[in-house]
Amino acid sequence: MSSPLALLQNLQRPSLFRSTVVVRRRHHRSHPTAVQPSLHFPNNALKYWDNFYRRHQGKFFKDRHYLEKDWGQYFCGDNGSSNGKKVVLEVGCGAGNTIFPLLASFPDLYIHACDLSPQAIKLVKSRADYKETQISAFVCDVTEEDLCDRLGPSSVDIVTLIFMLSAVLPSEMPKILQNIGGVLKPGGCVLLRDYAFGDFAQVKLKEKERMITENFYVRGDGTCSFYFTEDFLSNLFLGAGFFTADMSIYQKQIENHSRSITMDRYWIRGIFTKQNCGVPDSVLASK
Repeated sequence: MSSPLALLQNLQRPSLFRSTVVVRRRHHRSHPTAVQPSLHFPNNALKYWDNFYRRHQGKFFKDRHYLEKDWGQYFCGDNGSSNGKKVVLEVGCGAGNTIFPLLASFPDLYIHACDLSPQAIKLVKSRADYKETQISAFVCDVTEEDLCDRLGPSSVDIVTLIFMLSAVLPSEMPKILQNIGGVLKPGGCVLLRDYAFGDFAQVKLKEKERMITENFYVRGDGTCSFYFTEDFLSNLFLGAGFFTADMSIYQKQIENHSRSITMDRYWIRGIFTKQNCGVPDSVLASK
């Protein structure tokens, strides 16, 4: 199997993409690229994400039940406070595909859920299982608005970033990490899952010349996506005062029989703590 780097470096070699070239040529004829990549798209993210959730409602992303398996040790137990509830902040909650599976598995959590898109927050609050005793959902642009003003400093045990950080300009990412760092308690952690360098979707976007900046692309619907390397992500968090407790690349090969193509999907997972803060023993034991 070719490495993701080799795929990206050799996109002009037809032999590497023999199984997909017919499909892609057909797609280009019926869906021509209407606009060139530019900073217009990330600078107008609210418009494009609102349109996305208005169009797809809550049906585009599947509920993320794998979080219990990946990070269950972080959500179980209490936080030692008087009420015992762990407090989670989900940044970029979308239609709730992370928060509702988490509450189903860990009903003692209290979750703050924010998103740039008012349409996304509307979808979250419209769910039958949305209860204000368990969830507080609100609109927030975390590149501009101080989370401490809303939640208070050092008030959150866990921050989840699930396919969120990739949606913003790389130059905006440090602001987000500094922002969430302000609301994390001592010993708190950030749990991240996102797109990794070499992912099939990145290869497709590069072929279509949709790159805005290095490893940052605009999709056909105007939403954007960054593809992370381990070095980039660890240095990004280090610069914001976080220690990398664990990080890994997850790869899965998916067959699309109707289109006769094989998709090599790459995702990155990371656990980050404020420097000089603790890490669960179960994570250290797995190293």
